[in-house]
Amino acid sequence: MNRGDHLKIKRALNNNAAIATNHNDVVVLVMGPGITFGKKAGETVDITKVEKTLFLNDKETMNKFTDLVIDVPMDQIEVAERIINFAKMKIGKKLDEIIYVNLTDHIHMAVKRARDGVLLSNPLKWDVARFYPDEFAVGTKAVEVINQSQQVNLADDEAAFIAIHFINAESEDSSQQNQAYEVTKIIKECEDIVKNFFNTEFDEQSLNYYRFITHLKFFAQRVLQGKHYDDEDDDDLLTTLEHRYAKPFSCSQKIQEYISDKYDFTITSSELLYLTVHISRLVKDL
Repeated sequence: MNRGDHLKIKRALNNNAAIATNHNDVVVLVMGPGITFGKKAGETVDITKVEKTLFLNDKETMNKFTDLVIDVPMDQIEVAERIINFAKMKIGKKLDEIIYVNLTDHIHMAVKRARDGVLLSNPLKWDVARFYPDEFAVGTKAVEVINQSQQVNLADDEAAFIAIHFINAESEDSSQQNQAYEVTKIIKECEDIVKNFFNTEFDEQSLNYYRFITHLKFFAQRVLQGKHYDDEDDDDLLTTLEHRYAKPFSCSQKIQEYISDKYDFTITSSELLYLTVHISRLVKDL
């Protein structure tokens, strides 16, 4: 930020933060120790005291973040920003701005819980780690940064919760945000059906396993949204697969029954076809 910038207070949030307008009349959030102390709306901020300015494109997200800033200590806001910057490099996907709100809020609550001696366990933590390794790596780094900065002792469970916030923020469609936990559950359920059917473990480093899990991620999203592939007439092809890949086909049918019972979602012949192909690749060396 240039020293020539001119910041006028619109609303002081607390002694250390304000909503202000800059020289282009853009509304920004400014933070710094004591920047609004003794100042009223309409007065200018001492630029030398400003440590951080934030601008979010989405107005609603900006408002939510502003509400958070009132209660959240500045060092926690900074930690969240550091983690988000790390995630942008590590994950390399576009993240929805809502991550600023969700992660800052999550860190604030997690630190509070930790100081009160309440540690939440995450039953899916190792599944999140397996299915979303990059996001879990961000979660692990986040836990390290938070523990150091806030003098608390968060564990792997928290790394998985944080990973889920990032997975959700990768969704371009807002209706898919907040589905990461459910998606992980469905992937795990389908994977367990295949493991039990073939009574085997998988080589999780293999390309076929990676393809299978990637397919299940999108499949799970479709299940949760009640969306289907545009179904072609795949019946002839299915008959061929049924003979050629009898066991993978039966296994896919087990998944079909399970998903139908539990999620009230009908797997179409196209879905069945793709599942069968992926499963047959996965188990071809058994």
